[in-house]
Amino acid sequence: MKSILIIGCGSIGERHLRCFQKTGRCTVTACDANPALLTAMQERYGVPTFASLDAALAGAKFDAAVVCTPAQHHLPMTLKLLRDGLHVFIEKPLAIDTALVPEVRGVITERPGQFVAVAYVYHCMPWMLGARDFLQTGGLGRVLQASAVSGQHFPTFRPAYREIYYTRHETGGGAIQDALTHLVNATEWLVGPCTRLYCDATHQALEGVTVEDTVNVSARHGEVLVSFSMNQFQAPNETTLLIGCERGSIKIELHERRWGFLRHGDSTWTWNVTPPLERDDLFIAQAHAFLDGMEGRPTPLATFEEAVQTLKFNQAALRSAASGAAIVIQ
Repeated sequence: MKSILIIGCGSIGERHLRCFQKTGRCTVTACDANPALLTAMQERYGVPTFASLDAALAGAKFDAAVVCTPAQHHLPMTLKLLRDGLHVFIEKPLAIDTALVPEVRGVITERPGQFVAVAYVYHCMPWMLGARDFLQTGGLGRVLQASAVSGQHFPTFRPAYREIYYTRHETGGGAIQDALTHLVNATEWLVGPCTRLYCDATHQALEGVTVEDTVNVSARHGEVLVSFSMNQFQAPNETTLLIGCERGSIKIELHERRWGFLRHGDSTWTWNVTPPLERDDLFIAQAHAFLDGMEGRPTPLATFEEAVQTLKFNQAALRSAASGAAIVIQ
């Protein structure tokens, strides 16, 4: 039975705690500087608690840690955890800048037995995995173009958004770093890394914040032309990704839990639909995938390098939106 330390017990930290516990493959400990959150974790889930990372590492032995703090703390904590011998699962986005990336990369290289992954949960969606596997068969030929359209009424799903990291870019907030990053990472996983982009983004509707809630990006992923459109105020919670290839198209509809293909000459889509899931199912699958990775088994989770690439996209999009210029990603 593995021992997992959850660092940061806000909404996503609590979800990781609950879902790792539900795997039945590990014991879980909570770590947070907020006494009220620690009390809540202890009362709801019966887990041990620590008020700081230093206290946790000094007071108990852990096999792995899940880093769920605001994004500016992710890589400093990851360095500490890796040097203490732990496997590390890092919430998205990986960071707010690349300053510590070379140092973390160096430590990961020195410690190949320690598993590191990043919690882009789209990697565990059956409809995303199915579409990727089909795309990789090459049956539709070369990918030429992709478009991603996504939106939701953010206050409905995150009513406390005015009181958390979301309010500032410096803590990983705003639509680009908090929401679009999921879709970008998934698209890069499907069609390859972004190499150039132009981003137009602004604040349109969300009350109580000034960070962007509306984003349009025109991008190149090598030879593939890609567009992203996202807002955080529309009524439907819907995300659609359409990929055009030489001999047909693939469509992924996250809100319908399905992916399909349409070959040139076909009259209707061939759909593959996942039955309805419970609220935590994807995150339990993600927890299992991380535990598998710790054991050296194959896993679909986002790698450190894939997350670094998406971090570069996030930075380039913010720079482009601020400057009005296209940005080349290297």
